[in-house]
Amino acid sequence: MNKINVLIADDNKKFNELLTDVFNSQPDFNVCGSTYDGIETLKMIGELKPDLLILDIIMPYLDGIGVIEKCKELLNSPKIVVISAVGQENISQKAINMGALYYFVKPFDLNVMVERIRQLLKNQNFQNDPSISETNMHISLKNNDLENEVSDILKELGVPAHIKGYQFLRDAIIEVTYNMDLINSVTKTLYPQIAEKYQTTPTRVERAIRHAIEVSSTRGKLESLYKYFKYSTSNSKGKPTNSEFIAIISDNLRLKLKSIQKI
Repeated sequence: MNKINVLIADDNKKFNELLTDVFNSQPDFNVCGSTYDGIETLKMIGELKPDLLILDIIMPYLDGIGVIEKCKELLNSPKIVVISAVGQENISQKAINMGALYYFVKPFDLNVMVERIRQLLKNQNFQNDPSISETNMHISLKNNDLENEVSDILKELGVPAHIKGYQFLRDAIIEVTYNMDLINSVTKTLYPQIAEKYQTTPTRVERAIRHAIEVSSTRGKLESLYKYFKYSTSNSKGKPTNSEFIAIISDNLRLKLKSIQKI
């Protein structure tokens, strides 16, 4: 079986090494090179001619968007998957519109990432078929609307965007939507993962999320709260626990994503 040659471009050397290890552990991928800035990335694309480029948006000398623009000028441009801590819709949509197959917002589950990339490449079949490309672009855009979907739900449930727990809760829901196993390891894995991203402690993440849920229970519309939680709350005050809140919203979103993938 011919392996898919991967070039990884991320200025975070530790994360770059982690991605390299993950892809090299797969039977169908081979990391042919690693780079830490945009100019070097373009040089290595010309030298190594990778099948797939894993590309960070924020890099020195030339950012990811600039790299994608330059790649469009190449005869044999690699397939591009973007990874970034920047989750703004305008940036993700621009990357997709310029030809990126997918846009992952950090943090994300690496195994889920690899499997999704494998599926995308299988659908693409390494052919420049406009109909296939358009379909995958449509699906990718839908999936990248997940952050907006979560934001809308939290606002509907009365969680104010200015409190710390809002962002923590949004990230937690997104992570669990893509990897439900995390709900069984909230304290050991999910909270530390979010804490590392925001340079805080897991305890503060847990407390901030709890506060956000408590605010929701007093500010949210009763019909909205009932719509999502019904009789699933576990205490006398009718407030869901952190895990219940995250799990129920994530489950709703997973069902919605599945329906999109069938379109």
